[in-house]
Order: sequence, then structure tokens, then C-alpha cells
Amino acid sequence: MATMGNNNINAKLVLLGDMGAGKSSLVLRFVKGQFLEFQESTIGAAFFSQTLAVNDATVKFEIWDTAGQERYHSLAPMYYRGAAAAIIVYDITSTDSFTRAKKWVQELQKQGNPNMVTALAGNKADLEDKRKVSTEEARAYAEENALFFMETSAKTAINVNDIFYEIARKLPRAQAAPNPSGLVLADRPAERSATSSCCT
Repeated sequence: MATMGNNNINAKLVLLGDMGAGKSSLVLRFVKGQFLEFQESTIGAAFFSQTLAVNDATVKFEIWDTAGQERYHSLAPMYYRGAAAAIIVYDITSTDSFTRAKKWVQELQKQGNPNMVTALAGNKADLEDKRKVSTEEARAYAEENALFFMETSAKTAINVNDIFYEIARKLPRAQAAPNPSGLVLADRPAERSATSSCCT
């Protein structure tokens, strides 16, 4: 969840996706500004934190980078449960990776936080000549499922910071949205009862 106080927001963010999609590379690029050509597979999950200043607020991301191998799938709910945001990553050069990303979207829709800010990241955008998943197909899928979509490249840093900043910008609105409507609904019956008691 995201917790707020004095314009400080702590937000748990989870990265999900197939093995080799580039989840760890995205986080490493965002947090440390580094890219490793040969990134070892994540075992279980790795934890990072990074703080951003957005819209007069400070957002501290607690980032859980989950393992993509199928054998670790059963651990994933432990990381996405209570998360304020998720980035579902696929590799634009792999249709299997995109299919797997869709399964993660379905799982989050069923079991994740309903107010979660969810992004779909088409990673490895620098490998345009090997592309198997079109931008249009991924964007259409994202729109159908209320995700926001960006193509990224951990290698060249294209859109890496942007996707995290966009999540940070969306967080306060997403977390604040339920409260005003809840207040309005709670106030209406009281107004009605006050009116009926004074006028009878």
C-alpha cells in the first residue's frame, strides 16, 4: 500500500514478468543508473528503494523485483499483496513474454489491490530489428485493461525513469480517490435523516 504523511508517500512497488524480460535491469538502471550486459537471474526476489520528488511530494518506492522463473511463481502473491503499484514487464522480441505478461495482468486483476497503479512495460525497445510484439498491439491491450503503457530500454535508459515517475504521479490520485466518494456517500443518508426529522 501507499502511506502518506506531510507530502511524503511510501509506496510498495512490485515488478512482475517472465524470466529474461529485463525486470532486474530496469530496476538497476532506475536505482543505480547502471546496466549489466549479463544479468544473473533473480532468485526469489530482490529489494531496492528509491526516492523521487513529484508534484510537491516525496515518493519513496520500496521496490520488489520478483524472479521470473515458473518455480518461483507461488511466491509472487507475497510480494504483490498490499502493493500500491506494479510494473508488468515483457520483452518486445518475445511473444511468449507478452503472453506471460497478460497472465500476470489477469492474476493482479483477480488477487491484487484494486487501487493498484499498474504499468505495462515493453522492454528491450533498443532491439527494434528483432521486435515480435507491435507497439500498437501492446498499447491496445493496455487500454483495454486500464494499464498505462510505455516501451522501455534498460540498456539505453529510454523511458526507464519516466515509467517510475509516471507511477509516482498517479499514486496520490489513486490513493486519494476512494476517500472523497466515501465521504459523499456517508454524508447523504445523514442529510436525509436530518431533513426528515426536522420536517415531520
